[in-house]
Amino acid sequence: MSDPEPHIPVLLAQVVDALAITPGERHVDATFGAGGYTRALLSLGARVFAFDRDPDAIEGGLALEAASDGALTLIPTTFSALDAELEARGATPVDGVTMDIGVSSMQLDQAERGFSFQSDGPLDMRMSQEGESAADFVNHADEAVIADILYQYGDEPRSRRVARAIVAARPINRTGELAQVVRRALGYKPHDKKDPATRTFQAIRIHINRELGELADGLAAAERVLKPGGRLAIVTFHSLEDRMVKRFLRERSGSLPGRSRHLPELMVNAKPSFEKVGRAVRADDAEIARNPRARSATLRTALRTDAVAWTSEGAL
Repeated sequence: MSDPEPHIPVLLAQVVDALAITPGERHVDATFGAGGYTRALLSLGARVFAFDRDPDAIEGGLALEAASDGALTLIPTTFSALDAELEARGATPVDGVTMDIGVSSMQLDQAERGFSFQSDGPLDMRMSQEGESAADFVNHADEAVIADILYQYGDEPRSRRVARAIVAARPINRTGELAQVVRRALGYKPHDKKDPATRTFQAIRIHINRELGELADGLAAAERVLKPGGRLAIVTFHSLEDRMVKRFLRERSGSLPGRSRHLPELMVNAKPSFEKVGRAVRADDAEIARNPRARSATLRTALRTDAVAWTSEGAL
């Protein structure tokens, strides 16, 4: 298992420390990507079940799986299904689950995948390479729906103006075309610190891939498969994701100060299913210098208690 590692995952050392792996343990890499976390888990003697909905990621990991002598199982589906997939393989409970949320460096770097406007390519953005593409969305969705998506998932303050410009410019089939539409709508100047198209691309990508829904379902699935004392480690890259993880852990650890109208009704007698471990961890200056993507990364960790898993109404 000495094949080259194309990308070093963010906060790798901190994630590995949080998982505290003992040889022979069962661990889940919920977001296989280029396999960086999985390689680290395997090197420490873990039995790894790695998930990815991207066929390219799975194909890229086949050599590693073949060389692992049965220690690695690649599972080509969304991590929201990890509990069902593991149960079908008789692989529950597990000792650890790690998640690296969001788009991968591989996807961003490939112009033909359409995730980034840094290089022109087809307007795609589908992690699974199936279903509705970003081009389908911008060319067929109602203007009001586009505006809502840009505001909700991209924090775009002028979402209605951008949505109106997108509808007026249809059809839009290339990443470069969409970026130019957004820039014209928002008055972008080349010397501006941040390209305004960034917010629109983020919002459409999150919508197309149901990323926040996947995260919510994946957290609940991890809760169901972790054994008492099992470790959860989650790396996020923007505030929407981090707020969801933080709220989930506060809720499940019993540390919410009171009920919120934004949360489901919880049973009063539901026992904490997680114990939070330490504070949020962020990359230091040295890692950010090596990998600028680490600048926005946040790691949160927790230990599974022996309480039963919750449902949206409380404990099962």
